[in-house]
Formats: sequence, C-alpha cells, structure tokens
Amino acid sequence: MKPNVLLVTIDQIRADAIFGALGQSVPLPNLRKFAASGVTFRNHFSVTAPCGPARASLLTGLYAMNHRVIRNGAPLASYHTNIALEARKAGYEPLLFGYTDVQADPSERAPGDPDLASYEGVLPGFRELVELRFDSPRAWPAYLAAQGYDLPENDDDLWRPVASSGNAPNIRDPAFYKAEHSDSAFLTDETLKALSVRIRAPWFAHVTYIRPHPPLVAPSPYNTLIDPASLPSVETRNPDHPFIPAWFSAPSQGGLHWGFDGDFTRMDEATARDLRAIYLGLLAEVDRHIGRLLDWLDETGQAERTIVVVTGDHGEMLGDHGLWGKDSPFEPVFNVPLVIRDPAYASRAGSVVDALTESIDVMPTVLTAVGVDIPTVLDGKPLQPLLAGGAPEDWRQAVFAEIDFASLDVPTRFERALGLGPLDANAAVLREARWKYVHFNGGVPPLLFDLDTDPGETTNVAPDNPGEVARLRAAMLDRRMKRAFRHLTEWQPASVPG
Repeated sequence: MKPNVLLVTIDQIRADAIFGALGQSVPLPNLRKFAASGVTFRNHFSVTAPCGPARASLLTGLYAMNHRVIRNGAPLASYHTNIALEARKAGYEPLLFGYTDVQADPSERAPGDPDLASYEGVLPGFRELVELRFDSPRAWPAYLAAQGYDLPENDDDLWRPVASSGNAPNIRDPAFYKAEHSDSAFLTDETLKALSVRIRAPWFAHVTYIRPHPPLVAPSPYNTLIDPASLPSVETRNPDHPFIPAWFSAPSQGGLHWGFDGDFTRMDEATARDLRAIYLGLLAEVDRHIGRLLDWLDETGQAERTIVVVTGDHGEMLGDHGLWGKDSPFEPVFNVPLVIRDPAYASRAGSVVDALTESIDVMPTVLTAVGVDIPTVLDGKPLQPLLAGGAPEDWRQAVFAEIDFASLDVPTRFERALGLGPLDANAAVLREARWKYVHFNGGVPPLLFDLDTDPGETTNVAPDNPGEVARLRAAMLDRRMKRAFRHLTEWQPASVPG
C-alpha cells in the first residue's frame, strides 16, 4: 500500500525559533518529540520570500527565477507542474487544509474572473477542503459566528486585542476569541474531521498554519505564555550598506500588530521583546495543534505508514538588525525548519543533517517517496540520500535564494531610496557554509559576510575581499545558467540535423 503524506507548513517561521537560542524559552514538546522521531535538516533554506513566491517554490520545486512568482500576486503560469499534479499520477487526491497563495494564470481566465482578484488562490491539483486564507479567511469567521461571537465589520479587527479592563488594548492583551476557537484550532479540527473518514485508503494532505504570521495577537494563555525577559537579546548592529537606510526610509510592516503605524524608528526594546514573546506564544499554540495531528496518526495506527514533513515557507526578522518581516536578505528570512519522518528511514530517528538543503528539495523528496518520477525541470533534489545518512559527493555546496523589493503600481521605499525601477529592485543570495554573498541589481553594491567570524551578519566585508566577491558572483552566475528553466529544452525529434 502506498504511504500517506502529511505536509505541514508553518507560516513565517524561522529555524532558530524551534531549534536555536530563540526557542529555548518556548514550550514546544510536540515539535521536539517529532524531531526525535524523524530527521532534522539543520541548514535548510527557503529559496525566496514572501509567502506567495516561497510557496510557489516549495510546491513546484523551482527557483523563483524559473516560476517567476516573484511577489505576492504574481501569477503562476499554468504550464508549470507542481507537487499536487504529480501526486495525482500516483493515484492520490491531494487535499488542501489552508492556503497555497497562488494567483491564477490570467492568460486562461476572463478579465472579470473572481480568481484574478486575489493572490490567495488554490494551486492546481489540490482539492481545497478548508477555505482558510489570510486576507479573506471566510471559513474561520463563519465558524466564530456559529460559536456566538460578534464579528467585527472589518476583517482587520479580527486581530485586535481586547483589554479586560475596558481600556484601550495593548499588544500583550489577548485576542477576542478563545484558544479553542482560534484559527489554528479550527484548522486542526477540520483537518482531523476530514481525514478521519479517509483512513481506509492512502491520503495526501497539505496543512498550512497561518501562525505565527503577524498580526501578532494571541488568544489566552498564549498571549502571556512567554516571558519577554527570558528571551535572548537581538543583534541590532547593521552592516554599512545602502540597503539599511533604504529599509528604514519609510513606514512598513503596518500589519505587524493591531494599530501599528509602521514607524520602526519609534519602537523601543520593551515593545520589541513583547512582540517576540507573542510570536513565540503563537508558535507554542501551533505546536499544540501539530501534536494533535501526530497523536491522531498514532491513535489510528497510521504513523508507521505516513510520511510527515514539517517545514516553513520563509522566516521572520523579528527585530534582528532592527528589522521586521521578510523583506531583507538576512539569515532569519531564509533559514527555516525542516523535519522529515519517513517510516522507510525509521532507524535514522533523531538524526541531524548539516548539509545545505533548499525548500525546492521538498517536492522531489515527496515524489520519490511515493514512487513518482521526478520531472526533469525541477531545480530541487530528493533528500533520500541524506535521509539515509549518506553524503553524496556531488551535493550542493551553496544555497541560492532570491528576493524582490519592487511593486508594479506604487514604487516601494527601496525603489525610491535606491533609485531603482521595478525590474531592478531585487537581490540574489548565494550562501556557502562560510561565505554569504548578496548581489543587488541596478548597480547597488554587494554584501559579503564571513559567517565563521560574523554569524550575525553585522559587517560587510565585500570591499576588503574582492577575490571572494568575484568567485561567488561567478558561482551565482553559474547556478543561474545551469538552472535556467528547461521546459521542453530536453526534448528533440528522433532525428536532428547536424
């Protein structure tokens, strides 16, 4: 019998919130128990951000330069295959609980098609069983209404904290809904309900938790679960580079928490610590509900025939360098967790892999596990050799990532501050074990970090290391040339004239 597949994605989760110093004060019993039963990939990186591009890469196995979903709302061309379409070749009906953030291909839709009005569409091949999206969370508000809650007229007020005293709310106050009615709880309830009647045949489920994505508000007790004083201090030093003043040149991240005006120059350390504590409280809540999914697998006897993958779409700066969100080239944006528990590798339980892996590796890994041939166009590699404890000689020595800072309508603060157009406001990253190179478009000078001596990425050593810059720039160009999209380029007639 084919295995079940459970692919769990946590939104905006940085790896060290689970496995690093940041997570040491956070009760995450289920994720840590799961890691002890699977294989943890310590150096795993998303190949792009934010949500739409990151999920496009995760679910197509392609770099952003190939799928071209470079910003939220950029459509995914219909000729691209994806994990759901390929899984159907093995007889699965891929089920979606949550969202994939895919803008439909406008070349195949009428101008007034409602699917073109939102970037939160469903990836072709998935059957959406729970319509739980971020900007239009219809199913969850309907559920809240059925529980007797008075819903706010504005969806943004779903994330407004409530002060018990009747005073104006502050960021540590709880959400207006109880923990048992939160979006994370609702998603898990609906997932378990739907899967419970499907256990007689192999199933394929993609479960996507919104949290701990901002707005940072949590239901009780998660709003005060983490003591802000227990958290490690953050690195606030910044490299000398034009990107930093450009980041601070205008308000941003207005959705960080309810009522925030986006002016980070006025955010004090106490507020930043409170926000980090809420973020981690929301992660603890997600941990509880992932635990429910894993317990259900055990209770129904399915754990030994279910491949479970837990990962994130991208990370979150969370105040490092004074930055928040995911519009930066620093490590917290790209280093995300990945744990795989495949019964075929049960003897490797608790192992940790240090090899550099990318989010595009998830799709070919899952396809290999369920017996589907990997499409030749994919940029990712199956992780089975690493799951088995091997170290392939030809494994990549660097991860590649891309990020776009532009907008098609109103120029972004990066475009204005750096004097760039919408095709120039972007960057690419090549990260080795020691060196990390960030190439900016439009003539903006590069960044180079020596991660051995400067893991916090505080000092740009590019001016003093022209040789390393040249080497890494050439290696990045090689990667782009080698991985240029090969749709149909490997097909030819039986006879080709010389």
